[in-house]
Order: sequence, then structure tokens, then C-alpha cells
Amino acid sequence: MDTQAESKGRRVAQPGNQTAQALRERVKELSCLYRVNRVFEGALGSPDDMFQRIVELIPPAWQYPEITAARIVLDDKRYETPGFGEGCQKQTSEVIVEGKHRGDVDVVYREARPDLEEGPFLKGERNLLDAIARQIAVIVEHQEAEEERARLRKQLMHADRLATIGQLAAGVAHELNEPLSSILGFAQLIKRNPGIPEGAKQDVQKIVTASLHAREIIKKLLLFARQTPTFRGSVDLNHVILGAIDLFKHQFEMEGIELVCVLLPELPVLAADAGQLTQVLVNLVVNAVQAMPEGGRLTVRTHVEDGQVVCTVEDTGVGMTEQVQNRLFVPFFTTKEVNQGTGLGLPVVHGIVTAHGGTITVASTPGQGTKFIICLPLDSPCQQEDRLPL
Repeated sequence: MDTQAESKGRRVAQPGNQTAQALRERVKELSCLYRVNRVFEGALGSPDDMFQRIVELIPPAWQYPEITAARIVLDDKRYETPGFGEGCQKQTSEVIVEGKHRGDVDVVYREARPDLEEGPFLKGERNLLDAIARQIAVIVEHQEAEEERARLRKQLMHADRLATIGQLAAGVAHELNEPLSSILGFAQLIKRNPGIPEGAKQDVQKIVTASLHAREIIKKLLLFARQTPTFRGSVDLNHVILGAIDLFKHQFEMEGIELVCVLLPELPVLAADAGQLTQVLVNLVVNAVQAMPEGGRLTVRTHVEDGQVVCTVEDTGVGMTEQVQNRLFVPFFTTKEVNQGTGLGLPVVHGIVTAHGGTITVASTPGQGTKFIICLPLDSPCQQEDRLPL
């Protein structure tokens, strides 16, 4: 009887032990998920630090922490605990961000353990792993949303700064136009006077030349500020590109520059100002040539994407720093030597592209070249002979 009672007592006690064990495992799982959330909410350090801290929280929550190793794979990056290897017993959960597979969370046992509910793993561990994967997806979405907000904020600030500069440039240009016209007119009248000495006539010619140069700068300022009328017509951008490049063929040979044109056949026609688009291409090609003093390769491409005609102009030149790229479209900013440029070429390009309802972006690395990307909408919001206000 005593033996039967003892046996019965052990059988009664066994479910209690299992319940206590299950409770301990559940506490470990909930503690792990809580700590993962704390890491996300704290958001201290770089994203790499955050994911490394999360992966290190995983092994202690599993049934055999002493032989458990974990890994997080996100895109092309890996975060692992020491001793991680592709063990024979493995549990995996996918990281899905906006319906796309972005990575996995893996847990392995470095030594074999007997089968339970999912191989050697518990059902609660499966639920925990899936919850961690979902939380990582939330973290990735949050980080990318923050990056996009920062990019849009920077873009908005840049656009606002350019609009302010454009208003200032337009005001200055209009104020200078009248006195400059008077200077140029009177200088030309003096030059026609037959009684002035030859030396004085040469000095007056210098005044005329300087005034004409100043007038060209004012025209560019007005174009940058979009205060000049744009005349729209049906334009094949491929023809514009080929016409602009034709002006430089001899210079390409002299400078040792290889030209590569990859133009989409039968490119859709744009409603645009052909003359202004030619000016855009000429400016970009001139910049590319000047960026390759030792020769290199200039690549011009066209294609259609998302209802836009896209043109890229890419060189293998000296490239630009991020600081230079941030000021690239600001009037009178230039990295060239004195008297080598006015600093209005790219601002004018920006003004023309924007006036056509398009965008221009730049990607550059010092020593590796520069790529300008121009996107022009197929359905232009402006009609022929529209004046484009700021």
C-alpha cells in the first residue's frame, strides 16, 4: 500500500512540475519580448547596435539557453550570437516588411535535443520567434519611415531655400536691367561718335562687352527664377540629346573622352521647350567634360519610368563631396577657379527642369564620378507660351 501511495503521489506531483516548468518558460518568453520592445522604444545607438542587442536577447528565452544560438538576417546584413552555426535542429521565422521578405530570425541548438512540439522546440518558442520577427519588421518600417521623412524634410528645406533665392535673384535682375540698359545704350552711342580718340573707343568697347556679359548673367538669373516665358512644342528628347552632343564631338576626341549613348528607341514625345532642354544638356555635358581633365567616359541614357521620360548623364570624373552636392543648385556657388565659371549653369538647369514640371537629382562619389538624373513628365501641366511664376 505504501508503495502504491508513493507511486500515486509521484503521479500527482508530475503534472504540477510540468505546470511550473511551463510557467517558467512562459515567463522567459514574455520577458524576452518585453526586453525586445524596450530596445525598440529606447532606440539608442545605430540600427546595427539595436539588432545586435535584440539577437542577444533570444537564447536565454529558449528551453536550453546554454546550447542555443540565434541569428537575425536583414537584407545583406547578419547579426549573430557567439557560436552560431547551421545546426541540425533549427527554428526560423521570416521578417516580412510591407508584404516583402526582408530576412529571417533563426534559432539553433548546437547539440541535439529530443523532439517536443516542434522538433525539440516548444509551441511557445514558435510563438515568441514569430512575435520577434514581427517586431523586427515594425522596427524596419519605422526606421525607413524616419529616413523618408528626413529626406522629404531636407528636400522641402532645399526647395524653400531655392524659392527664396529665386525671388531675390528675380528682384535683383529686374532692378539691374534698367541701369544696365542705359549704360549699354550710352556706351554704344559714344562708340559711334567719330570724334573720340581711338584709345577712348577701345575703353568704350570694354564697357559694351562687360555690359553684354552682365546682361547674359541677368538672363540666366531670370531663367533660374522662372521669370522668362517657356514656349512648348512637341519634343523628342533623343533628338535634343544628339543635337547637344554633336557640338562636343571634336572636344571629346581632343580630351580623350569616350561617349556612350544608350537611347530608348521611339521615346515618347514631350511637351517642352526644345531650346531650353538643349541648354540643360549642354550645361551637363560641359560640367562632365570639365570633371574629366584626364579623359574618361560619358554615358547618356534615356528610358521611360512611371509615366516620365528619364535622362541620365553620367561621367567617370573627379566626383563631388556631399557638401558640394548640397549647394550644387545655389546661384553663384562654384568650385571652379576665378573667371572659370559664374556658378549659374546648374541653377539654370534646375530652373528649366522644374519649370517643365520635372525633377533633377545628383549622385556622386569623390574620385568615382557623377550622375545627374532628369525626370520629365509625359503630361506637362504647362501650356505653350505660359509664363512660369515662382
